[in-house]
Amino acid sequence: MEQKIRRDLNMGMNLRRLRDDFGLSQEKLCAELQRRGCDIGRTTYAKYEAGELNIRASVIVALHNIYSCSYDEFFLGLE
Repeated sequence: MEQKIRRDLNMGMNLRRLRDDFGLSQEKLCAELQRRGCDIGRTTYAKYEAGELNIRASVIVALHNIYSCSYDEFFLGLE
């Protein structure tokens, strides 16, 4: 039996806030992620921000390095 993982919109909102704070489009952010070895397209990243797809830990690590922020920034508002 397949179990569905609950999507959390707060994570998506945090991803969008961080990207907006750095003035990056989804396309430019995905290009930087790809340069760092994460094969993420804009459509997939848009689903992360929309809360339609759970983000992989490796992508969070790459974003942490891009934004030079604490990991707490990704999880603000999650309970």
